[in-house]
Amino acid sequence: MRIGIDVGGTFTDFLLTTDDNQFEVYKVLSTPPDPSEGVLTGLREMAAAHSLELAAFLDRVETIVHGTTVTTNAVLTYNGARTGLLTTHGVRDALEMRRGIREEQYNNRYTNVKPLVPRYLRHPVRGRLDAAGQELEALEEGDIKAGLQLFQKEGVEAVAVCYMNAFADPDHEARTAKMVHKAMPEAYLTTSTELLPSIRFYDRLSTTVLNSYVGPILRSYLRSLTARLAEAGFGGVLLIMQSNGGVIAPEVAIDTAAATLLSGPAGGPVAALTYAGLHGHRDCLTMDMGGTSFDAALIRDGQPLVTTEGEINRLRLALPMLGIHTIGAGGGSIAWLDEGGLLRMGPQSAGANPGPVSYGLGGERPTCTDANLLLGYLDPDYFAGGRMPLDRVAAAAAVTSQIAEPLGLSLTEAVAGMYQVINVNMAAGVREITIKRGHDPRDFPLVVAGGAGPLHGCAIASELEIPFLLVPRESSIFCAAGMLMSDLSHDFVRTHPADLLDLDPAVLRELYDEMEHRGRDLLELENIPEARMELHPSLDLRYQKQYHEVTVSVTMDEIARGDMAAMASRFHPEHNRLYGYSLEEEGTPVELINCRLRATGRTEKPRFTTEAMTEVPLDRALKGHREAYLPAANAFAKVPVYDGLALLHGHTFDGPALVEQPNTTLMVMPEYRLRVDGYGSYVVYLKEREEEMAGRLKA
Repeated sequence: MRIGIDVGGTFTDFLLTTDDNQFEVYKVLSTPPDPSEGVLTGLREMAAAHSLELAAFLDRVETIVHGTTVTTNAVLTYNGARTGLLTTHGVRDALEMRRGIREEQYNNRYTNVKPLVPRYLRHPVRGRLDAAGQELEALEEGDIKAGLQLFQKEGVEAVAVCYMNAFADPDHEARTAKMVHKAMPEAYLTTSTELLPSIRFYDRLSTTVLNSYVGPILRSYLRSLTARLAEAGFGGVLLIMQSNGGVIAPEVAIDTAAATLLSGPAGGPVAALTYAGLHGHRDCLTMDMGGTSFDAALIRDGQPLVTTEGEINRLRLALPMLGIHTIGAGGGSIAWLDEGGLLRMGPQSAGANPGPVSYGLGGERPTCTDANLLLGYLDPDYFAGGRMPLDRVAAAAAVTSQIAEPLGLSLTEAVAGMYQVINVNMAAGVREITIKRGHDPRDFPLVVAGGAGPLHGCAIASELEIPFLLVPRESSIFCAAGMLMSDLSHDFVRTHPADLLDLDPAVLRELYDEMEHRGRDLLELENIPEARMELHPSLDLRYQKQYHEVTVSVTMDEIARGDMAAMASRFHPEHNRLYGYSLEEEGTPVELINCRLRATGRTEKPRFTTEAMTEVPLDRALKGHREAYLPAANAFAKVPVYDGLALLHGHTFDGPALVEQPNTTLMVMPEYRLRVDGYGSYVVYLKEREEEMAGRLKA
């Protein structure tokens, strides 16, 4: 058995796969004070479903892949470790000044983000290197000793070391690290040259501080989790999901804690690529709507988009991460009225505790889930497979008193408005990763995921004029599924500014030889055989005197041959695609900034097998009919309700209809048709474009 676990803000999701290709979905409420408690609760449920004691069940589990929000929540709530910073004299305020750019330049009330390290714990150290790594001023060890004495006095748990231009020569930071280890052996330590030896001081500084800030939190959590799993009888392999879509061993994750800051949502694009690939699509959009947030991502040419210019809570994170756009829109998103009396949805969420009003756990503010219940999309007696009945009366009372009456609307108008507003919010989130990046969303199939996603998929697709949706049967635990489809992955970067065509090929080979050696060493520690190791090099290139780089994939063979012209030729069309112009004909020099390498270790993946076309009548899956709201008609209508687990390959029907599974419900709007593919997933497409859509049905 292999298990994927995604700890979310409201639910903790589990996907269990077995050698005979069985997929089992589980979902429990998250336990924010101690996320490992929710993990163990889910494992106990799985063991009980197999009629086994927990120890006997875990003895059969080969691998657990775990996505965690521990580091994310620490940053969002400013609840990380007490951190001290040693940095170059004269730039101690760079952490607060950042790039000197105000995100909302016309908003005079927009305040600066709170730095993770207060100024008195940002200790300056004399010593300076130039951009080439030449020492301009010797390192002053007395300043380091004074800083460490301050940190000890103030109870600092973690230390970050980041010096100006250290990427060019790590000697100053290495000497500082030795002094930190000697004076504060228990402190968590991050040096920028070990974590991110690349150009741009603020990016490197912010990432280094983030790593130290969350490092002790992740270390404590993973040690506790591994101990509890071992005590419960687990002797298999535990892997941790990274923000870049790959997985790593817990020991490596502890050292590079900042690489897990977007660990949870990173599984979504990986899973979307797999499911879309079953239908022959290498490009797709993915949306994942859970209890707290909505995540959207774009996949092109069989690869999720990766960025090194990410942010979390407005704090720069320059480690490679999947280009996921996240907004506060989920089943728990709270409805409220702003100062102008306009209806808003989120970003505040009721979370797992107290949750939506209809949960009956103490929630008092109406949410998206409450609206979906009152619109007839959710069965109050079948939520979470019937284990969690929903209180329709309490939900109606909350919406009436807090939304409908203040706006002078009927209850139906209020909940319909809540549904529409959150759909528009999510459609805008999809536009951020498509239209604003030069892509037309109508050209991509939309893979719909999350426990709440299928209720809103058709509405979002209609807003964006997307004709084709794919809703995997495992959509409610999509990120957990993606974790089981991920490979071990390690990213490396080396800065070497130079004119690409004038660069000595031997220098480039030396840079990549060093990164390759480190990557293979890490994969060997994770028990990956040579045959399953892959190397994916890329270059950050720009036209001379530009500020922004474009990351271009190259090959190890081109690097070995020193074929600079071939590498430069890849840059021009990519720059033209992103920015609408190319300077190739003008002969503008192409400048190299960073050399990057991803070392990948291929892991075993769940195997998908196609079911035979069914001859079982569709009526066998019909559960009954229910009054549900149809936005286009602005009225309720009686719609058929199908048991999703009873739908089989080849079953086809038109909307409006509802498809219920224990952990999610799919709303098929009237203009769409649903067909079950050979893998048990739901293909949903516009009826008026039947002939065109037939070419997209590969299974």
